[in-house]
Amino acid sequence: ELLTKTVRFKGNHLLINYSTSAAGSIRVGIEDLEGKSIAGYGVEGCLEIIGDEIARQVVWENGGDLGQLAGEPIRLRFQMKDADVFSFCFTK
Repeated sequence: ELLTKTVRFKGNHLLINYSTSAAGSIRVGIEDLEGKSIAGYGVEGCLEIIGDEIARQVVWENGGDLGQLAGEPIRLRFQMKDADVFSFCFTK
């Protein structure tokens, strides 16, 4: 598990560069400064990410548009099982 420092971002989508084993996976949650999951963007609502991609969009059950959170201070929680995350970025 990895918890980022506080970030503020511009854009609408979160992309990750990652690699998992065949049995591995990644899920990402977005939290406020107090460590509480932001409604609709919790780890449990993140669609499981498997494979090896340079720019995979992270998507939750309610979609992947993060525009309403842009400019707000957040932290990302990565839950990984036999996986590596090399980088992440926010895009429009």
